[in-house]
Amino acid sequence: MAMDLITTNTSSNAATSDFTTGIDSTYKLYIFKFYDVNPATDATALSFQVNAVGGSGFNETITSTFFWAKHQENDASTSLGYRTGDDQAQGTSYQTIAASVGSGADECAAGILHLFNPASTTYVKHFTSRSNWYDPNYSIDGFSAGYINTTSAIDEISFKMSSGNMDAVIKMYGVG
Repeated sequence: MAMDLITTNTSSNAATSDFTTGIDSTYKLYIFKFYDVNPATDATALSFQVNAVGGSGFNETITSTFFWAKHQENDASTSLGYRTGDDQAQGTSYQTIAASVGSGADECAAGILHLFNPASTTYVKHFTSRSNWYDPNYSIDGFSAGYINTTSAIDEISFKMSSGNMDAVIKMYGVG
């Protein structure tokens, strides 16, 4: 299957990175790759939310899970844990895909989000995400997955930090 680059959003000190065109029935899978996500506010979460066709406010209902693996630079500490504060049970908040991202010049997040069959008007929309980020002295590998509980087609997605602005490069691909 071919992976076609649809568009690239490059943000500088922006509150959000929104994709308001390009998500339609052309592809069954949309992949968002994010690079060099650096928040203005230290230890904030990168998150996403979507709109159904004709919707506004980026507030669709999501059920999700989130866990991470952490490894300290000096090898003094490692952990694997479920993050109850970063999941949702029929919530309408933005969904965390990278938690506690550092704001230093040597700190950022990168990763990938898969959005499955967003044009379907029969089924809910599933997603998976895997990201890596640096939080002072830790490399963190995060995993998020779930579903957007609507049978309406999804045609917009928004990325933002839980607090403050961000610098980021986010690319949207369609997979045929």
